[in-house]
Amino acid sequence: MIETAEELSAAAATLAAGTGPVAVDVERASGFRYSARAYLVQVFREGAGVFLFDPPAIGDMTPLQDAIADAEWIFHAATQDLPSLREIGLIPRTIFDTELSARLLGWERVGLGAVVERTLGIVLKKEHSAADWSTRPLPQDWLEYAALDVLHLVDVRDAVAEELEATGKLDWAHEEFADELTRLPKRAPAEPWRRLSGLSKVRGRRDLAVARALWLARDAFARETDTAPGRLVPDRSIVAAVTAHPRSRGELAGVKEFVGRASRTELDRWWQAFVDGRADADQPAERVPSDSLPPVRAWSGRRPEADHRLKMAKPAVEAHAEFLSMPTENLLTPEHLRRVAWQPPERVTPEAIGEALAALGARPWQIGQTAPIIARAFVRAAQTPPGDAGDAS
Repeated sequence: MIETAEELSAAAATLAAGTGPVAVDVERASGFRYSARAYLVQVFREGAGVFLFDPPAIGDMTPLQDAIADAEWIFHAATQDLPSLREIGLIPRTIFDTELSARLLGWERVGLGAVVERTLGIVLKKEHSAADWSTRPLPQDWLEYAALDVLHLVDVRDAVAEELEATGKLDWAHEEFADELTRLPKRAPAEPWRRLSGLSKVRGRRDLAVARALWLARDAFARETDTAPGRLVPDRSIVAAVTAHPRSRGELAGVKEFVGRASRTELDRWWQAFVDGRADADQPAERVPSDSLPPVRAWSGRRPEADHRLKMAKPAVEAHAEFLSMPTENLLTPEHLRRVAWQPPERVTPEAIGEALAALGARPWQIGQTAPIIARAFVRAAQTPPGDAGDAS
């Protein structure tokens, strides 16, 4: 366990002297803390061993970055760990993702334990995956669990890469890894409070204003205390409180569904949010503009030709994914197919479909595998009226 700058320097020197790629994992405190910061970073390298770094205690992680920056970093589900690592200045230049590789290979179980067992015959216990890793000091069995998450990853990587090569998918995997490494984070929504689970039960602009005020009050308190918002007051409790229409602080306290560790200790805060929300002259709209596509179930009524295109193309893409032994969503992001079906290029050719898919973020290997299939399906859709026998649905 590395907890000081001096220990970091020594560990970094040892890792720099090691050989081959480095296995990296991150433990956060999701569900316990507001932030997604890294509370533990595990690193293994042949010839160096396993090191467990405590970023909050250490501070500047530059020596570690300098020691391993040029090596390939092996992850299991890299997209989960990369944002937390970037936040503390740990940024790989090349990566290998064993979880994504397992998906491309069509393995039914792709969790770390299942992949380690399949490739190496070693059984890992995963009893601490949902633990509060902000706990200090960390129990010894947690540290052992964390070390095992990286100890076998180099061997797993080699076994998985061999199978990717044998199935002709290694180049595809490297395109996926490069995309994971350069993918921009999703843009934060303009009104994040609208993501409240169950918000559809809240009717009217006045009640929506209260829901917004409660969400903002909870978010501010969660940020202030570095606590996961749902632990303070769950989404369902906010919705239940709003729809109960309490007329006083006491009535709010009497809403039995209004639960959470701070639902009563911070009652004044929540009641003030009710007061502020009801008095807010800037009441939110019940519906907001969105660039999201309509639900697929509504396509037949709103744009039947797009519905027909999708019903012709989707089974064809799914069949090709089955032929390649991989999940359809890894062959092509479903949203990409829906968007080109909703608004196809003027000329339906593999090249034009490929350009449209590339603009949406599809990788070259995905385009090469799916653009001809989609183009053929769209041409068939144009030649066959919706609902006719040619509809592949």
